[in-house]
Amino acid sequence: MSYLKVHKRKIIGKQIHETKEDKEKREKSAEMKKEIEQEKVECKYLVPEAKNWVETESVTAIKEKIKNWLSLKYPVHIIGPTGCGKTTMALQVAKELGGAVAWINGDESVATTDLIGGYSQVEVTSIRDKYIHNVFKDKDILKADWVDNPLTLACKYGYTLIYNEFSRSKAVANNILLSIFSEGILELPTQFGEERYVNVHPQFRAIFTSNPIEYAGIHRAQDALLDRMVGVYMDYYDRETEAKIIVAQSEIEEENAFLIVDMLRSLREKSPEDSLGTRAGIMVAQALKLDNKYDKQSIKQLLADVIISKTKNIQHFNEKIKMIEKL
Repeated sequence: MSYLKVHKRKIIGKQIHETKEDKEKREKSAEMKKEIEQEKVECKYLVPEAKNWVETESVTAIKEKIKNWLSLKYPVHIIGPTGCGKTTMALQVAKELGGAVAWINGDESVATTDLIGGYSQVEVTSIRDKYIHNVFKDKDILKADWVDNPLTLACKYGYTLIYNEFSRSKAVANNILLSIFSEGILELPTQFGEERYVNVHPQFRAIFTSNPIEYAGIHRAQDALLDRMVGVYMDYYDRETEAKIIVAQSEIEEENAFLIVDMLRSLREKSPEDSLGTRAGIMVAQALKLDNKYDKQSIKQLLADVIISKTKNIQHFNEKIKMIEKL
């Protein structure tokens, strides 16, 4: 009688012996399942790319500096005033790195679970055994479904993480980042067993954007976390770059863009606390194009509309109007 080296008996749902072919088939099946799962995630979490990107010498210098640090596996923290282009820069860098992007927006209410994920629902399964006469057996099974949030997805699959407005989140919510940047491990505190730890993918990259610490609503991150980051300060671009960005975003003539930029830069010098970024110039340019009016007085009126949301009261607003009229 001849015996087979491998038999099909199973113990607790698993075959006792496994041939090389079976093992390869099983591993291939698991890999395909993982790829399908990743494709579904990427379709859901891809972030729109930066539109109408403008490349000048000053822009390229900042972009290449960020990419160089990321290539060394260091997270980059872009710090700068409102409207200077931090988020657009982060999106463009992520696009050039290739692959999917996971996105987080920081604010006061962000907690650790918003970053890593949690149990979305609990499924209850009831079993009623009535096969034996006069014997009833009830059994309830509780199954909790875990859902990954952007940070976990980025660590698992090697996405680029963009954490926008990072410093608006409280420091305690970001403690989870320490082990990622130190040991390359993400710990999921509410998970159990092997599922509790995620080895960070070698292609994982992280870009953070923040306003300077003196801005309202800003929380200083813990020193241990800042020590693991590289900071890149972004200020408002030079005159030529700002004009090119405004032209690209609004499609107005370059001479009109320079007129807006010159007024904008003059207001920044006279009232630096207003944080009038390039975004304010884009808004004015788009409104000018809509009305098809490009005279100096129209620009002043639109600048007043942009500034009003930053004024404390009507008296403060009137002071700004007088300042604009003198431009």
